[in-house]
Amino acid sequence: MPDRPGASPNHGDRRGQRPSLIVIHYTGMADAASARARLCDPAAEVSAHWLIAEDGTTDPLVCETRRAWHAGAGRWQGRDDVNSRSIGIELANPGDRPFPAPQMTALRTLLQAIMARWQIPPANVIAHSDLAPGRKIDPGPRFDWQALAREGLALFAHPPATAAAPPLGPSLDALGYPLADPDTRLAAFRLRHRPWGQGPESQADRRTAATLSSSRKYPGGIAEGDGGGAPS
Repeated sequence: MPDRPGASPNHGDRRGQRPSLIVIHYTGMADAASARARLCDPAAEVSAHWLIAEDGTTDPLVCETRRAWHAGAGRWQGRDDVNSRSIGIELANPGDRPFPAPQMTALRTLLQAIMARWQIPPANVIAHSDLAPGRKIDPGPRFDWQALAREGLALFAHPPATAAAPPLGPSLDALGYPLADPDTRLAAFRLRHRPWGQGPESQADRRTAATLSSSRKYPGGIAEGDGGGAPS
């Protein structure tokens, strides 16, 4: 439940905000026990609302009505203080391996509950790397955003080669990416939406960003007409 007390002392008042975003992280630590110890250590001054272990065990660390300290410096949709308006989920993963099936199953279950509880749309389920381009890379290129999108739990798109490809910058602005130099923003966008992308900005980057920015208004995750085809 959102008002269930958690194990971490690292939290504060939401400063008049309510949760409207969900931010997904990986812990970058050896295992869930190590991550839990750090997230519950007052000296570390870091926390999250939820920690999901490799086996799917889901641990509430901070009450969802409280402000956990997980996002750090960053912006999304033109607003800073992401901690005050988000729920943070940490996945136990060092960052160098795939996310186990039990963990992803538990994540989907948790996302469904949080999104229903706080009326958070798929477009507002984001990566830590989205809000902090160049500073953070989690949950990284091994995280399966497309699987979440198929269940309406995030946005993802593989637009056809015939889709419109307007300039990338305005599409990233519309999605919510903070201002940064173009290469940094491109890298953050690819990390989340096109981890196979390489080299200079491409038409495929532009098509994908434009499709996603339009998809924000759709109730589901994958853009209408996408069909979940192969990467372009």
